[in-house]
Amino acid sequence: MKLLLVHLMVTCAAAVKDLSDKMLTFPVETNTAHVRLNTARQNFGAVTVCHRSFTDLKRDHVLFSLATPTFTNDFLIFWDAKAKEMEPHVKNKKAEYSGFDYKPNMWHSICTTWDAGSGLVQLWFDGQPSIRKFVASGANITGAHIIILGQEQDSHGGGFDLQQSFVGMMSDVHVWDYTLSACEVQNYMDQINFTPGNVLNWRALDFQITGNILEENKFMRC
Repeated sequence: MKLLLVHLMVTCAAAVKDLSDKMLTFPVETNTAHVRLNTARQNFGAVTVCHRSFTDLKRDHVLFSLATPTFTNDFLIFWDAKAKEMEPHVKNKKAEYSGFDYKPNMWHSICTTWDAGSGLVQLWFDGQPSIRKFVASGANITGAHIIILGQEQDSHGGGFDLQQSFVGMMSDVHVWDYTLSACEVQNYMDQINFTPGNVLNWRALDFQITGNILEENKFMRC
């Protein structure tokens, strides 16, 4: 008798949960497993994305991916390992930031802001601000967007590349539809009272897990 083994891609139904003191663990290199973050917002004249991540990857990897039918990198945060640069992308255009101490095996807090009016992007890395650089201006981020953690979208909702996937832990993902002030960013970095994201809020997150990704208690150094 032949035994037929069928591998199923497990997708958990979307749910709204409070992930305070939780983290999402991406335990294996894959071109399938990812987390989709859901919001009803479809128009952004400004954006702030903050998150904390922990990895030992020595290669390129994605940290946050928002794609629309028009731009696959409508808002992307990406680590270029060869150039040792953190690269925020807006509307398929990027800024390059070097000089940050992106050490493996420790938590890093990163916030990225962009405003459509000025076209300026700025990165905050573990409390250290970057200079402001021009990437794209004159038009909002609009359309049916798909927001994904763990994979970089080379097409709208797909086109995942194993060598760009994230392996590690991620926590405290918040998104606002305005640029946070320096003091608000610092409050997030210091993990003290800050206004949670009004687009995506880790304390009331609407998300869907596909594949081998675990929801666990967040660990910090004692």
